Amino acid sequence: KGGIMAYKITEDCTACGLCATECPVQAINEGDPIYVIDFNKCVECAGYFDEAQCAAVCSVGACVPDPEHPRK
Repeated sequence: KGGIMAYKITEDCTACGLCATECPVQAINEGDPIYVIDFNKCVECAGYFDEAQCAAVCSVGACVPDPEHPRK
C-alpha cells in the first residue's frame, strides 16, 4: 500500500500553501520560490490518511512521488 517513497513538489507549485497546512507530520515548508517537502520527514501520510494529502489538495498537481527518495 502506498508508493513507499517520499513526495516532492515540482516547479508547477503556485505557492498557495494548502499542502503545508494538510501535512500531518509538518514535512512541508515554504521555500523560495515554491514550497518544499523534507523527504526525511515525509511518510506519505501512512498511518494518518489513505492517500498523500499534499497531492490530494494540490490544484495544479505539483505534489508527486519522488523516486530519488525511497522510504527506508
